[in-house]
Amino acid sequence: MTDLTIQTADSTTRTETSTVDIGEIRRVMEYYQQQQWTDGLPVMPVTESYLAEFLAQTTRRPDDVLFSVPHLNRDLTVRLAAINAALAGCLPEYFPVVVAAWEAIAQEPHPRRGIWQSTTGTAPFTVVNGPVRERIGLNCQGNIFGSGFRANATIGRAIRLALINAFGLRPHQLDQATQATPAKYTACIGENEEQSPWQPLHTEYGFAPGDDVVTAFVIRSVMHIEARHTQVPEQLARDFADTIRRTGALIHEYSNALLVLTPEHAQVFAGAGWTKDDVRTAVYENAVRTRAELAAVGKDALSRHTRWRLPADHPDATPDSASIGSDPENVRIMNGLGSVQIVVAGANNAGVSAVVEIFGLAPRERPSSYSKVAAG
Repeated sequence: MTDLTIQTADSTTRTETSTVDIGEIRRVMEYYQQQQWTDGLPVMPVTESYLAEFLAQTTRRPDDVLFSVPHLNRDLTVRLAAINAALAGCLPEYFPVVVAAWEAIAQEPHPRRGIWQSTTGTAPFTVVNGPVRERIGLNCQGNIFGSGFRANATIGRAIRLALINAFGLRPHQLDQATQATPAKYTACIGENEEQSPWQPLHTEYGFAPGDDVVTAFVIRSVMHIEARHTQVPEQLARDFADTIRRTGALIHEYSNALLVLTPEHAQVFAGAGWTKDDVRTAVYENAVRTRAELAAVGKDALSRHTRWRLPADHPDATPDSASIGSDPENVRIMNGLGSVQIVVAGANNAGVSAVVEIFGLAPRERPSSYSKVAAG
């Protein structure tokens, strides 16, 4: 027997008697830590019987491969995904969302799977749509990028733990991130469909509003937009565009972004009669730098080999696309309207939104991938 002392929300305490052997649980957790099966935080012990509860949630076979990294010669099976979901603290009923996230990641648009080892410190980021959000208690409103909700925290963490344990992507080893991002612990949100003035993200991919869908992105950072000062949509769009076009963010010829709008900001646009495409157009049109501004920071040309930005006088330099266009002195930062994705999430209590920087090299119609959540 072990007496457990429990701290309650009102700061009172109570003592309960349990048959749990806390010492044994601690030994298991320390063993997992010694084996480097964690992300630095404690993980849940996993038994075969508990693992079976996860596998029962999907029609996929345990040995089905969800994701491969060929240059590492390693695969992620459904069983391995389930083990890491359990380690992360997921409930079994979250597992279909985890599987769908991996199916979406397997379609990720970046042309090289080595992106997961990037010095840039990229992280997987998932957006969940559909009724499944309510069924599993996924947070779509206040504090979406913060703590407090098991589904958000553990679904995103399940992805990271699998990258560590199935593919060996540990810091100072195969993970070569120079500084990385807190999103490497976990990054999973739900769209606040109920307070959005527009159709949700997944319907833009052809899904029905009632479908459960996970959209996957590869991201670099999440940038805060404080814009409580205006109800003018043109001004608000310029705030977003200015965040995207900052020179420190410019790595490749073009940038991609996911705008995570709070309902208040979405309503500023929609109340003025703007559609999502109107927002995309305004951001795209204003995400421009002059040639002189790029030259001042040494980013006025491209590498012949990597297409990354560098100075025009560099031996490997080649002109960017704008140099041979009709307006060579003004450089568009985005390739087209498809480079701007929009989702509504967060509380409806302030003009605070975010720009999520999406990592990508090649121009694409949409810098994201997606998968429908399958019923078990």
